[in-house]
Amino acid sequence: WFPSYTGFAIWKYSVSFQLFEERVSLITHWFDLWTDTQRKQFLHTMLMRCSKSQLKFTQNWFAERIPVTKVDFTRVLPRFISLYIFSFLSPRELCAAAQVNWHWKFITEQDCLWVPKCVTFGWFLPYTPADNEYCAWKQHYIACATSLDYFTPREATEIYGTLNEPKAENEEQGERLREKWLRKIIRERLALHKKELFKARLPWMSGTWSSRFLKSRLQPGQAQTFQDRARLQAKQLVLASLKTLPKRKNVTRSRSYPVLPYKHCQRVYQNHSSFAYALEPYLVLISSRIPAYEMVLDSIKPGVIPVLYEHCGMTLESLIFYIEKALDGRKAKSIGIFSDGDSREINLLQGCRISIENILSPEVREFWEKLGCVMSPEEGGHVDIFVPLAASEAGMEVLSQLTQLTGVLFRTPTGIATGSYQHILSEWLGNQKDGPPTSTYFTEVKLQTWFRLTELLEEALKSVRKQMRPYLSELQKSISDRIIGQFTFDAMSRAKVHTNRETARTFTDGLTELSKRSHVSKIARFLIDKKLQKDTADRRTRFARELLTSEKNYVHMLETVRDVYVIPLKAALASNRAILSHANVQIIFSDIVDALQLNRKFLNDLTERLQEWSPSQCLGEIFTQFGWQLQTYTNFFNNYTVILKTIDMCRETIPLFRAFLKRHDKTVITNMMSLQELLLCPSKRFEEYLSLLYALRLHTPSEHADREDLTAAIKMIKQYKEYIDQVCHHSSLCSLLSVWYSCLNLLEANRYLIRVQDVSQFSCYSEEICVSFRLYEHISDLSLFLFNDALVISNRSISYAPFERTPKTTYQFLASVALHRLVVEDIPHSKYIKNAFILQGPKRQWICSIEDEDDKFTWLSALQSAINCSIEKN
Repeated sequence: WFPSYTGFAIWKYSVSFQLFEERVSLITHWFDLWTDTQRKQFLHTMLMRCSKSQLKFTQNWFAERIPVTKVDFTRVLPRFISLYIFSFLSPRELCAAAQVNWHWKFITEQDCLWVPKCVTFGWFLPYTPADNEYCAWKQHYIACATSLDYFTPREATEIYGTLNEPKAENEEQGERLREKWLRKIIRERLALHKKELFKARLPWMSGTWSSRFLKSRLQPGQAQTFQDRARLQAKQLVLASLKTLPKRKNVTRSRSYPVLPYKHCQRVYQNHSSFAYALEPYLVLISSRIPAYEMVLDSIKPGVIPVLYEHCGMTLESLIFYIEKALDGRKAKSIGIFSDGDSREINLLQGCRISIENILSPEVREFWEKLGCVMSPEEGGHVDIFVPLAASEAGMEVLSQLTQLTGVLFRTPTGIATGSYQHILSEWLGNQKDGPPTSTYFTEVKLQTWFRLTELLEEALKSVRKQMRPYLSELQKSISDRIIGQFTFDAMSRAKVHTNRETARTFTDGLTELSKRSHVSKIARFLIDKKLQKDTADRRTRFARELLTSEKNYVHMLETVRDVYVIPLKAALASNRAILSHANVQIIFSDIVDALQLNRKFLNDLTERLQEWSPSQCLGEIFTQFGWQLQTYTNFFNNYTVILKTIDMCRETIPLFRAFLKRHDKTVITNMMSLQELLLCPSKRFEEYLSLLYALRLHTPSEHADREDLTAAIKMIKQYKEYIDQVCHHSSLCSLLSVWYSCLNLLEANRYLIRVQDVSQFSCYSEEICVSFRLYEHISDLSLFLFNDALVISNRSISYAPFERTPKTTYQFLASVALHRLVVEDIPHSKYIKNAFILQGPKRQWICSIEDEDDKFTWLSALQSAINCSIEKN
């Protein structure tokens, strides 16, 4: 029996193997007859049915027969070996490697590759990067490298001679003087060359959409020819300046070579070659006094340059400045003035109505003459005034005078002025070959929408005027009832209403009875709406969850103080580039960090209780344990005044800390709050604790186990809140400061305030140095009060009073200078100071700087106008 079974098995295996070979040959035959697409589909189906071992067999088969010619070593080798290979690359090569793919970019921007390259040049980060901060050292290297100003050794050899020539002993000082002289000559010749370019060539442009449109009209390669020619002329100019000086024989150990700011020149010439704007663009001035001026801005056509200006606080000189800045050296084909006015005058600015009475005054006349200078000299240029001056004889006289002053054609509507600006759609005075002026500047559909809005506003105002008077008495009564109800509800605190239910019920019944009377109906309804409705256990659950949510938000605010302020300051302290000393960091942040640790533990306990929440769950015990650990907050509130004074003192005396606060205060991370406002959160938090505990006890039954603990916790938090109130009261008595002190009497007859400007005061180390190389140091913050006859200079200091959110600005009087004895001198931009000017008085001078360039021009314009008026009076 056994041999026969073995023979049967062998026979069965041979038959199945033969059948398998027949089927394989059949499939192979079919495979040969299929198309390429069918073969790929078949292979895809077979591979999807394979197991992992079968796929691995296929992979090994391909690896043996098809050798790998290219492979990304960063995906094969371990990470540390790939980093070691990349460490031999230069910074330029690492930047090129970062452009291969995202994987290479991630590896080549690791801090371990860039830290040695920064440390080699002595470039250290002023803080320790966070764990999730990426590419910090690379960005720091690029920022430091781009600010360098030097020649390559080959360029230095061509200009100064061989690098290895011996140098005389006393030649170093002479080389420095020649270097400064060389820089000065280069700047002067470049400035002269730029002026000549403005006269002989087309103006420079900036890169926007219209560059493609205009470049298509030029011959191919014309823009590149302009760019190459400009670069060649600039290079020849610099080399000609260098050849006039004696060559420097040895420039080893020095890299401060005079150099043309190539990046700046490249940007300028690229802008010139791109022809971004039209050579003669359209420009429209839009006053902020126009109703819904945002819709007017939105309706402007592409290619038209809009200039939105403030109706209040502007001068005619400032308006011309904004026009020239928008045109960027070009001439306007036409200018539109969209402002308020009527048929006799143009309400261009506050206090400046252009009419026949003042059209020939020096300031107004100069404005229109300068406006005519920015117009295109070709025929067809015109000024479109969207005010119906052509509707009256006085307006026609104004247009005649403006045409004589500027030599430009003026066009205005001939309709009668209305409040809804419908005169713009009427007929216009002057030639209209290209259609009405509105189609030149605005999209008709959007402008019609704005017109409809102004009509609706006008109709609404008319109906409001008619219907307001009968309802004024009722409105007054309603408002007074609500105010009385609010005062009544505030006088009876929620705590008293919650703790005494009988009082609350009687109070509600009385209000319901009083609500039947007409004269107190609104009071009753207002207070009844304020009344807390009775609720069951779900009300207690809701307050418990609100307690947990508010605690999470509070802990998050404390963690923000730690992450945004404490950690970077300590990292800078450990990197030998300290912003604050260790003592000051401890004074300001040690108590708040301890409070964070306490509240994080308290939050963990609350979270555990809420995860296992039930109607019988207790929270009073957690608050009682938390109350026994309030010594941490006691230290914070005792030192709170010292903390705020330390912050103010460090901000005024340490420029790095001032810049640090300016960079981190009132950001999205800090919820738009400053450091002082964040430190105010603990005092507000105890008020929230007390309110939430009262609510929890109100909705906790008397027989509940948590009732006694909640009462004890309320008593403990209430006592601590009274302690905080005492500290707050004592601090408020100690911090009563007047806004002005050490000040003369500023009240005089016929004196009025024109403008206030906040500036920074600087001091110069040495005035003997060239202006562009002078170093300045920030001294203090000043506020300049411009009156019609004097300039008052005061020292400005901002301080936060304890337990107050709004800072107090204190002005200490320094000097008062009569305007006719004041001299203003502008300081050109340099690497070390920007937007600066000098105020020269009879006895001393002040070097001031404003953050924004436009604010500087507006301030100097108003100041110069006031000085001129004062000189004329005296």
